[in-house]
Amino acid sequence: MGRVTGLVAVVTGGAGGIGAATSRRLHAEGAAVVVADVRADRGRAVADPLGDGAAFVPLDVTDADAWTACVAEAEERFGPVSVLVNNAGVVHGGPLAELSEADYRRVVDVDQVGVFLGMRAVVPSMRRAGGGSIVNVSSIGGMVSFPNVLGYVAAKWAVRGMTKAAAQELAADGIRVNSVHPGLVETDMTPPDTPAAAQVRTQPIARLGRPEEIADLVLFLASDESSYCTGSEFVADGGFTTR
Repeated sequence: MGRVTGLVAVVTGGAGGIGAATSRRLHAEGAAVVVADVRADRGRAVADPLGDGAAFVPLDVTDADAWTACVAEAEERFGPVSVLVNNAGVVHGGPLAELSEADYRRVVDVDQVGVFLGMRAVVPSMRRAGGGSIVNVSSIGGMVSFPNVLGYVAAKWAVRGMTKAAAQELAADGIRVNSVHPGLVETDMTPPDTPAAAQVRTQPIARLGRPEEIADLVLFLASDESSYCTGSEFVADGGFTTR
């Protein structure tokens, strides 16, 4: 208990999957948590049971003004933001030759531009907090490639590079920036009965990951336990990328 006591965290995509697990884990370890998502009912269902020190705030990560409002509300409720978990993401599958420009741009807007907007929006607040930790949730799709998800792979590789650039720039402010690269985790994006999920049979730990296992890694990066870590990739994939 208490590994992030006194910190204020914003978790995007907090209404489900890894985001919900992360919101609960950070709150259990003492952080005040803003559960940020476009899905209001599900977001409140995560935040409300946590009680004091947690709140749902609606957020479309592709909207710069919404980011400004989200950070302002976090500060008004709890104080300056010291942890940002850029977790919101979407995926669109299909062959390259059939991928529409609109679908490609939508994935990039959420998965890449949303991360940029979040980092930019939170920096002034983290400076007021005296420093902080930004955790950008990428994917093993940002370490290796997969067919039929071109936009997703493009965005997740970009997040990896953006993390390194931001880490170099923000170190002087006491802000650390790292990326997390989950493998196949059982969420709405990867149900256990899909062909994608079946790929775990060939990895060393031959099962889907659990959202809580990724949340534990995010907690480490949010806490002072990772005080010497910045600009790095942290992979939790059951060994998928060792193949």
